[in-house]
Amino acid sequence: MNAAAALLTVTASLFPLAAAAQTTSDAVLRLTLEDALGRGLGTSHRVAEAIARSEATGARVGQRRAAGLPQVQGQGGYTRTNHVETFGILSPDNQLRVIYPDIPDNFRARLDVQWPIYTGGRVEAFERMARIEADASLDEVATARADLTLEITRAFWALVTAREALRVVEEAVRRIDAHLLDARNQLAAGLVPPSDVLRVEAQQSRQRMLTIQAGASRDVAEAELARLVGAPGGTSIDPAVALDLPPGDGPNAVPYPSGVGAALQGGQAADAFAALVAGARERRPERAALARRVDATGEGERAAAAATRPTIAVAGGVDYARPNARIFPRQGAWNTSWDAGVNVAVPIFDGGRARSEIAEAAASARAARARLADLDAAIAVEVRQRLSEVVSSRAAIDAATDAVRSAAEARRVIGDRFAAGVAIGTDVLDAQVTLLQAELDRTQALASARLADARLARALGQ
Repeated sequence: MNAAAALLTVTASLFPLAAAAQTTSDAVLRLTLEDALGRGLGTSHRVAEAIARSEATGARVGQRRAAGLPQVQGQGGYTRTNHVETFGILSPDNQLRVIYPDIPDNFRARLDVQWPIYTGGRVEAFERMARIEADASLDEVATARADLTLEITRAFWALVTAREALRVVEEAVRRIDAHLLDARNQLAAGLVPPSDVLRVEAQQSRQRMLTIQAGASRDVAEAELARLVGAPGGTSIDPAVALDLPPGDGPNAVPYPSGVGAALQGGQAADAFAALVAGARERRPERAALARRVDATGEGERAAAAATRPTIAVAGGVDYARPNARIFPRQGAWNTSWDAGVNVAVPIFDGGRARSEIAEAAASARAARARLADLDAAIAVEVRQRLSEVVSSRAAIDAATDAVRSAAEARRVIGDRFAAGVAIGTDVLDAQVTLLQAELDRTQALASARLADARLARALGQ
């Protein structure tokens, strides 16, 4: 009785958890591609990190600018010294005038001002360098957003194709199950040999294996998209999309972006391609960031060269101390004093430090320029590759559409032959599976075309 009561208690405590888990697993998030992009860009940790780094780089501008402004400090201190013998002079009236009294408790307060008025351009170069880096960090935020946009687009269409593949194999399994039931009934009636049943069973086993693989692929694609859009783990995502012909050159199609259509055609294609590459180099945020860093290395060279020039600084302050070292004779009382001056520092020998800094800055500038040239070459290749993908994806759509048309006609003919008794059930089954596979190929071609358009837009910096 006690064991039964304990079992009921444990079951009752686990039921809410099981219900919650079921609710979580049953939650379906319906997303369009625009919704997925909005959620992903708004919740991305990668973009948040880029923004935080940009803010940190922007704050560095203030640090560099402050290095050329006056610096005011309040200082204070207390020092305990050993006792000393009082020193004084005997005056004509037999009075001892104390010159150096015994004051073991020493207090000091100072308001100190330092102002570098000339640094050979070093401070100004560092400030310009920081500003350029801040602008480059903003371009890096744009780069992170562009990369994430493409990644979400890829994951979205991967989920669409994975779900469609799962639907196709599940439909094929259902049809094979129906044909297997018919084949077994015909075998029992003596109308077909056992080999026909075994052939259908083999197809059934293969389709079930494909169903398991398609389900795993769907789960992986769904989990990846859920991660990118910031959805909780285990969320089921239903991509709300109608796969139709993507933008192209057809009479009823949306035209390509400016210059793309001409680059895909003859005639002035070379000039149009060159214009696309030039526009991509102007719009790509990662290239803009790298170009700014090339400018920043130039400022770094100027800052390093400034280390060989003299520096001039104004310094001053007000002291309030007991005793005040500037007051003679020494007194155990609070006194005020002040000082002001100009300090000039001329570098004479630094062991080659400045020369090494200049060489390092020059090498960094050359490396940045070489990296920029390499990126320019890579952009040209990437644009050409993406244009080729657009062309091939649209050609694949045409081929897949023809395949669907042919498979549908073949299924109709096989159905008529089966009704006339001149075709067997496995022929009908093969024709149906072929049609389903052709429809899946067309769906994959459409999704690939959408992804090719997204990759081309990313390559063009749009």
